[in-house]
Amino acid sequence: MRLTVEQYRQWEHKKVTLLGMSGVGKTHISSMLRNHNWFHYSGDYRIGTCYLDEDILDLIKEQAMKVPFLRELLRNDWIYIRNNIRVNDLGPVLSFVGKLGNPELGGVPLDAFIQRQAQYREAEIAAMRDVPEFIRKAQTIYGYSHFVNDAGGSLCELEEPGVFDLLAENTLILYIKVTTKDEEQKLIDRARSDPKPLYYRPNFLREHLAVYLQEQGLQYAAEMIPDDFTRWVFPRLFHSRLPRYEAIAHDYGYTVTSEEAAQVRNEADFNALIEKAIARHT
Repeated sequence: MRLTVEQYRQWEHKKVTLLGMSGVGKTHISSMLRNHNWFHYSGDYRIGTCYLDEDILDLIKEQAMKVPFLRELLRNDWIYIRNNIRVNDLGPVLSFVGKLGNPELGGVPLDAFIQRQAQYREAEIAAMRDVPEFIRKAQTIYGYSHFVNDAGGSLCELEEPGVFDLLAENTLILYIKVTTKDEEQKLIDRARSDPKPLYYRPNFLREHLAVYLQEQGLQYAAEMIPDDFTRWVFPRLFHSRLPRYEAIAHDYGYTVTSEEAAQVRNEADFNALIEKAIARHT
């Protein structure tokens, strides 16, 4: 979707997809826009509450059944378990994805990890394909004037061109790019201090897992300390994603810097940011 600045200003029902690494401000901006009559569509929230909801619950129940006291309660239907996923707290989704490594240290065995990665990929694709329908719902059911798609940081990893074609047909794509070494280091330091589960495209995982095992003198993924591998791999994943995001922005949308996005305080700032990005592109 390509627009002039004037066309964007006159766009009665604005529809924007925010792209970028986790931590660049996508969810912060989207949450702020909710107060200005924008419908906030969170891709990860949709994944957790729809496409992986049953898988997440099955994983939780599998663990609960290992505890004799809980096993009896579950088998007799005396208790039930449900997910409590929130837009700003996607803990159950992250727990499902898990971290590769020694199961005795909370890690996920390689075969199970690869399976969960594949499930997450399919769920993210499905969530993005739901965007046009949620644009309709946002307007006709909920009465929102505008729509913002808060896409997950792994969207560039999906290798599914049809997803970007669909998003570009229905929304203006805005990539929030980390452009300074300080901003880059801030994201890397944050990921290292609090390592979280990540999605890796299959070729990336195979290649970097082999390198890590060789560097550490290990034979199997089951020997790895989960957090150590996650800390080691994040900077490499970060740098591998940058050209992918840039290619998407070049082909389908517009780019702003994370420093520019950090200055957004309200809807007027957000619209001005997009107008600036459009003007730069033309």
